[in-house]
Amino acid sequence: MFLIAGPCAIENRDTIMHTAETLKRVCSELDIRLFFKSSFDKANRTSLSARGVGMDEGLKILSEVKHELDLPILTDVHESWQCAPVAEVADVLQIPAFLSRQTDLLQAAARTGRIVNIKKGQFMAPWDMKGAVEKIDSSSEGRRSKDSIWLTERGSSFGYGRLVVDMTSIVEMRRLGYPVVFDATHSVQQPSTQTGVTGGNREMVPYLLRAAMAVGVDGIFIETHPDPDQAISDSANQVKLADIQNILAEAKQYDILRTR
Repeated sequence: MFLIAGPCAIENRDTIMHTAETLKRVCSELDIRLFFKSSFDKANRTSLSARGVGMDEGLKILSEVKHELDLPILTDVHESWQCAPVAEVADVLQIPAFLSRQTDLLQAAARTGRIVNIKKGQFMAPWDMKGAVEKIDSSSEGRRSKDSIWLTERGSSFGYGRLVVDMTSIVEMRRLGYPVVFDATHSVQQPSTQTGVTGGNREMVPYLLRAAMAVGVDGIFIETHPDPDQAISDSANQVKLADIQNILAEAKQYDILRTR
């Protein structure tokens, strides 16, 4: 089991470094491989609001995390032209769920040679991810290894303001032959609320995580923040950094039980 974790958006250097240092310590104690994640730009927002520090400043901060703490980096790309410069810092390029069918973006990410993590769109069936995988394979120089494409489950739209997780989606995507990640925090979002701000319920994260671990996943995705209620993005569904050790310890126990 590997972990993708960090604050949703890069707000400032101090928050990022503190979170990364804490996650590295916890993951070292639990023997979990960590990919540090945070986004330099939150382009897919419900309304006009803070988006982050921008690509130049964001990559500078992520580079500091990578080199000072010796951590691999995962971050989002939203446009094709971003892929090459972001790949100079990031070890994994993440395709946001709303962009999971964007051909040019997928192919540009593939050409960097980095791992590509595709988040399954809330509007997509799990077997439809085969098309996204084929777009990446068709654009790569040479054959990509099976661990160079990750597929992430993050819930499906149910009505206007709810997401639900169909755990059979994890099984279906694993049949494509690539590592599957479960995004435990975006799965508890309550999008498109009338307030203009995405809601959520972080209390449900451990419960969904247990279910996904029992089904079987290769990695887990958890956004965490020292003070989530004050975060500029996804404040309602990010888990508190102080709780992350207990959440991960429990997840690892489920992983151990499943693989015995």
